[in-house]
Amino acid sequence: MQHELWEDPEGNPYMFCLAGKLGEQARAGLSAAARLTWTVEASSNFQAMTLYYEHQGWGIYTTSYPDWDKKTYTEHGWD
Repeated sequence: MQHELWEDPEGNPYMFCLAGKLGEQARAGLSAAARLTWTVEASSNFQAMTLYYEHQGWGIYTTSYPDWDKKTYTEHGWD
């Protein structure tokens, strides 16, 4: 699934969310000044966050919820 990174100078500086319908609620909180700065495809939340951390230069992503986080979106029924 495609994910989007938004930068918003008038709110939360970084918003990383699903693209399309599943990300609508997250994007609804963005200001008019927000801009899309990066997109990435990932098959799970863990993969998406790992790529996001690499993109941001934040080191290695870890999770407290591996049973949920490492399941694919297909396994969650989100495709």
